[in-house]
Amino acid sequence: MISIRRARPADAPAIGEIHAQVWRSSYAGILPETYLASLSAVRLAGFYQRAILDRREGHAVFVAVAGGAEAPTAGPVAGSAVVGFASGGRARRPGIADGEVETLYLLEDWRERGAGRRLMRAMGAHLRVMGCRSAMLWVLRENPTRWFYNHLGGREAAREGIRVGGQAVEQTAFVWDPIEALLAATTPAREG
Repeated sequence: MISIRRARPADAPAIGEIHAQVWRSSYAGILPETYLASLSAVRLAGFYQRAILDRREGHAVFVAVAGGAEAPTAGPVAGSAVVGFASGGRARRPGIADGEVETLYLLEDWRERGAGRRLMRAMGAHLRVMGCRSAMLWVLRENPTRWFYNHLGGREAAREGIRVGGQAVEQTAFVWDPIEALLAATTPAREG
């Protein structure tokens, strides 16, 4: 069983490891190999621990936790039940949407089990409580899992070029306006 909850400071090491693993698998062949190899789960954990503790501006981090027999027992997150996470808050840049889902990462073995949808619902509900009327997220155009945001009813609203790891890449903003469109697309009745 997978449950969703607010992240705790003790979750930061697992979150940092998940971030590094997901980037290495999702962006292999898209971003420079040396950049992906240099991702530090420890540095990322420090970043997320600060994000978890700092709730100013309405920022939140949610985790997907596997319980019981489903919990990981081997690998880089051995002993940890955290298998994915999402973070976000008010949009970092005005003009596209009020709220922003900054991250959504799930370990590969835990995809297509409803956890991504449930993390998006938690973020959408959090943003709505903060008074956000719309939500958005940026995703690299070459990200192989970007179909997920289309599936949830996100519409492409903007594109821009950025540099990641010294390489020029394009990112796309997906928007749910009104935010209720995201909440409706992630209701438990629609989970598979």
